Amino acid sequence: MPRIWLLMPSRLYHRDLPKHRFLACFVCCLAIACSPTTLLAQFGGGGGGMGGGQAQAPAAATKPKFRDHIHNRDGMALRREDGDAVVAEVRLVGNQVISTTDILAELQTRKGRFYSEETVLSDVSRLNDMGSFDHVTFETEERITRANGSSNAPQKSVLVTFYVRERAMVSKVIYHGNYRMNDRELSGRSGITEGDPLSEFAIETGKRRLLDYYHEEGFNQAAIEAGIGLPGDTNAVVFRINEGPKERIEDIQIEGASIVSESRLKKVIQSRGPMMGIMSYINNVADMKKIDADVNVLASYYHNLGFLTATVGRRIEYDETGKWLTIVFVVHEGPRFKVGDVQIVGNEYVTEESLRKRLELKANDTFSGTKMRKDIGEIVYGYGELGFIYAEVNPKTIMRDENGIVDLVYEITEGDRWKVNSIRVEIDGEPHLMRESTMLNLIEMREGDYIDRRDLETGRNRIERSNLLETNPTIAEPPDIIVKPLEGSQR
Repeated sequence: MPRIWLLMPSRLYHRDLPKHRFLACFVCCLAIACSPTTLLAQFGGGGGGMGGGQAQAPAAATKPKFRDHIHNRDGMALRREDGDAVVAEVRLVGNQVISTTDILAELQTRKGRFYSEETVLSDVSRLNDMGSFDHVTFETEERITRANGSSNAPQKSVLVTFYVRERAMVSKVIYHGNYRMNDRELSGRSGITEGDPLSEFAIETGKRRLLDYYHEEGFNQAAIEAGIGLPGDTNAVVFRINEGPKERIEDIQIEGASIVSESRLKKVIQSRGPMMGIMSYINNVADMKKIDADVNVLASYYHNLGFLTATVGRRIEYDETGKWLTIVFVVHEGPRFKVGDVQIVGNEYVTEESLRKRLELKANDTFSGTKMRKDIGEIVYGYGELGFIYAEVNPKTIMRDENGIVDLVYEITEGDRWKVNSIRVEIDGEPHLMRESTMLNLIEMREGDYIDRRDLETGRNRIERSNLLETNPTIAEPPDIIVKPLEGSQR
């Protein structure tokens, strides 16, 4: 039977005890199971009884004492099947910088263990994943030996040889042409340091990271070339940098806005123009990624107001020095849409009438993205009052041929209905049966009840206002109720 747990974890102090000595943790777990009960076609709650019991802890198993064991210096015998081969020796060929000991420590193939080709192949992959080798191969050589003390018991063994080709290592990293950024800042951004495997991919990645860093700091015209090798040092990595000027925003303008004021739109975006005095050189760095993001922010803002076809672009204008720029956001507002039909589909157990009572956005209203999202939350919350704690609502907007009319469709996935299966209370620090009982009484739900979001919120509020336990915010989060499926349950 499918079940879920309802957890309320926190760490709490008893009010009547010193805070530096006692720590309490409140965890309330509700395991919930699906019910086949016929559902009401309206929003409401359920009822049920409470049950439970206590179980005795099993007695600790008796363990033999250390002196009771029989010890010897002989190795434990391995059970062998006919045809099993033992690894006679593991050899490494080709390593010069990385020690043999360090490489052997990464291998599962070792002397004295049974030979397995699968294990050897895994070792090859493991060595490749180290990032220190360009190529790794292996070969095996079978040997037939005689077991100790017997002339008639042949043993098959295998000599395993790994051939590795080490990558060249970065001898040094040089940054040339950086006047506004120091080497330490650039080294942390590039991610390439002395002793790393020499990789063209890693160097190209480091170059892109450096460019992103320069652009974030307002050096939008920065150019970087990366190369490998210097006279007398073929493993040196060199970044040649042309920083260019640091660009700052001199002014922000918005064209085409008639419904919303320019001052209001400037508060919505992240990009900022110069301020008075010294602040003009702090907050107005021209970050092109942030500017492009502001284009999308303005478009979303208009869509939320009902201008569903609004578009926003941007234009950059430089001054004579090339250091100061003006950002011009170009807005095409289009018509403001009104709501046409509002449809609700997918509701099987809840009536459409009860769902519509929860909607604020209705036909002939000006479309509002804020109201639509609020209505979705109301529907989900209503289903949660009935025990459909995983109900989902997918909204769709359909524009009519008529100018400025949009239809709304709320597609509902109800999911299963859940019941409370059991309730447990755990208090860490100094458990007390009276406090456990009190915590249970603060929660209105009982075993057999359908999960109700209203009861969950009521329980949260009562626990927060309770004077029995005092939360220490420096150690843990306050008590809460979290719905969680029981592990191993099948739906």
